[in-house]
Amino acid sequence: MVAAPAIRLLILLCFLLPSTFAIYCDEDDCYDLLGVSQTANSSEIKKAYYKLSLKHHPDKNPDPESRKIFVKVANAYEILKDEATREQYDYAIAHPEEVFYNTARYYHAYYGHKTDPRAVLVGLLLLLSAFQYLNQWTRYTQAITMVKKTPAYKNKLRALELERSGGITNKKKGHKQIDKKSEEDFGKELELQIKGAEKPSMWDLVAVQLLLLPYTLSKLLVWSVCWFWRYRVKKTLYSWNDACYLTQRSLRVPDEAWANTDDSMKEDLVRRRLWEKSNMEIYMTEMRKETKRRR
Repeated sequence: MVAAPAIRLLILLCFLLPSTFAIYCDEDDCYDLLGVSQTANSSEIKKAYYKLSLKHHPDKNPDPESRKIFVKVANAYEILKDEATREQYDYAIAHPEEVFYNTARYYHAYYGHKTDPRAVLVGLLLLLSAFQYLNQWTRYTQAITMVKKTPAYKNKLRALELERSGGITNKKKGHKQIDKKSEEDFGKELELQIKGAEKPSMWDLVAVQLLLLPYTLSKLLVWSVCWFWRYRVKKTLYSWNDACYLTQRSLRVPDEAWANTDDSMKEDLVRRRLWEKSNMEIYMTEMRKETKRRR
């Protein structure tokens, strides 16, 4: 009972072992096909191939069987003329039990080098970008569908309908839902900006970002040098836009939230110079006190 698994393994190996040689010269021996010994040098192998090719080449011998022999001889010569593949073949002869290792080395030698790594990288980037775009588009359409079901969106459609019709509504419809055609027409005029589900853009794809990486890095470098020269070397006052940038970064406010902030609030925050640590600490203390007071 204990030896049964080992016996089954040996039987399986008996079926697998011929495949090690089959991947090189089918069921034949490459050296035997050329009529040379395993110790033959490259010159002897080349001479044997030319001799057999003259005998079995289709242009010299129209016999169909001779054509088959020529194909086998040419394949054997391709394997044995190259030192790397010949070394692999000799290893497979000496270690026939390493079926999977020998097979992997063969396919790597004959097919692995034919694939340009750059082409593989470009293909992976394009595939990743396609999945990224598809994912973004799916999220966007799902979010839009959910928003269109909300009462707020329906109210916007009705308000837009009233605006287009000059305040005159169809009495038959009353407060019922707008028909699908009108909803589609008016819906195109409403810009839906949904946080976390923005409309997909080609500029956000990984492949495009990598393509524009040199430009992005050079632009960042120029900006950093100008910033250092203007505010660190020349010690000039911060411009309004740069002060807003520093304030937004200090407060860690998203771009959309900062854009929607009231101008008077922005002016007050910029005036506080929150990018300086002491001013930020004072501001945070005031905010904590205000929060406690409201509670």
